[in-house]
Amino acid sequence: MTDTYPWRWYSDPAVLELERERIFRPAWHYVGHEGSVAERSSFFASTAGGLPVVVTRDAGGELRAFLNVCRHRGSTIVDGSGSRETLQCPYHAWTYGLDGSLRSAPRADREPGFDPAGLGLVQLRLEAWGPFLFVTSDPDAPPPGETLDSVRLPFDPAGLVFRERVDYRLEANWKIAVENYLECYHCPVAHPGFTRLVDVAPDEYLLEGEGPVWSQYGKARDGNGGCAFHLVWPALKINVYPGEPNLSIGPVWPEGPGRTAGFLDYFFGPDVDEGWARELIEFDDQVGREDTALVEAVQRGIAGGLVERGRLLPDSERLIAGFQAKVTHTIT
Repeated sequence: MTDTYPWRWYSDPAVLELERERIFRPAWHYVGHEGSVAERSSFFASTAGGLPVVVTRDAGGELRAFLNVCRHRGSTIVDGSGSRETLQCPYHAWTYGLDGSLRSAPRADREPGFDPAGLGLVQLRLEAWGPFLFVTSDPDAPPPGETLDSVRLPFDPAGLVFRERVDYRLEANWKIAVENYLECYHCPVAHPGFTRLVDVAPDEYLLEGEGPVWSQYGKARDGNGGCAFHLVWPALKINVYPGEPNLSIGPVWPEGPGRTAGFLDYFFGPDVDEGWARELIEFDDQVGREDTALVEAVQRGIAGGLVERGRLLPDSERLIAGFQAKVTHTIT
């Protein structure tokens, strides 16, 4: 058996600060799909590794991403998505163009020497992988495709149609959430519905990857295709279930040592029946609620501090071992 890293890493604020600085800050983060800003003069707000982000397409058609934070007093500026020519902060009405420039600030004319030139929104790097948009604050990060191109999908995601986004929060450390995702050792115990759908026997449910992509592949018990679940460093999930063309994609990120947030964007083939799509989303929600109970129980269990660390089974939990090794290497 393999030792885990210390359980205090799931609750120590100092460890979380290292993770934010060394893991999340320089990483590429999925924020949404290109269809959300297909039209000129449009925008959508999202979250990238815990940072508020806004993606815009200006009147000239140029696509950009910015920190969704007003340069005046730090308020977030916009929520949701829509069509508009400017972004206006709800606090003091500082107004920005979709190119990020500060267009107006009430009472600025009363301030000698006020110069809007250096007060535009902070721009982030933005790149697409297929229809999926990613941002980073690291100007030197390699393109996201260098990692994501190793994710094997059974179809071209460009042909899928976005259906909805589901947001969620967990009372557990982000690493506990990721590690739960990286194994199906718990599936026969905790996921009866999933286990009826997918053969989770260890010789049939395959684990692949040494990072930064860790993948799981299973087969439907009724022979109707297979499933795949990919974790892309540091915390992006890409899921494909058996049946009609479908994909969900979304990140998790830390909101505190014992709190995690995330979202999933659901996509389906253009001809997929509405009822089938709704049923799959509800099925995935049920699996997610079962996982929520598990990871929150782990967070409560490790809080006592009398046990220093846990153990991993090298065969069934080797993807977790690889993930923990990368975390350890990155923050130490």
